[in-house]
Amino acid sequence: MFDIGMTELLVIGLVALIVVGPKDLPGMFRTLGQFTAKAKRMAREFSRAMEDAADEAGVKDVANTVKAAANPKKMGIDKIREATNFDKFPDGSETKKLAKERAEAAAKIKAATNKAAETRIAKEAAAAETATPKAATKPKAPAKTKAAAKPKAAPRAKAVAKPKVKPAAKPKPKKADT
Repeated sequence: MFDIGMTELLVIGLVALIVVGPKDLPGMFRTLGQFTAKAKRMAREFSRAMEDAADEAGVKDVANTVKAAANPKKMGIDKIREATNFDKFPDGSETKKLAKERAEAAAKIKAATNKAAETRIAKEAAAAETATPKAATKPKAPAKTKAAAKPKAAPRAKAVAKPKVKPAAKPKPKKADT
């Protein structure tokens, strides 16, 4: 609301302390808080009264209608739905005849597909019933030979010895002749 920083509040507080005095300062702040609370309460009541008056006058309904009419997405969707509605054709028109023929053809295709699916399911069920279950015995595993039982590990490579390198000797400091 107000752009008052911490330093400004500190200056106002110091001036109030000097002008009003330390004894009356808490009472002044209490009175200031009550005045601020009254002002906020009055503003809140005023805004509620204005909103109630607007609701009674129907301003919200008009605003919603204007928003809906001005919404470009909704306008576009309505026009698309209107353009793709193929149910409303004039009686006796060629378009209506074609639409009726296509609907009948689609119904025939759907019925044929359902019939084919039912026969396929029936065939699969009959095939599953006639199939004899195999014995639950395990087939014998072929005998393992020694070579097949334990594969030999690859021969290890011989480790190459690294030559040891001695660190360079540190030069000895020369003694100064004195």
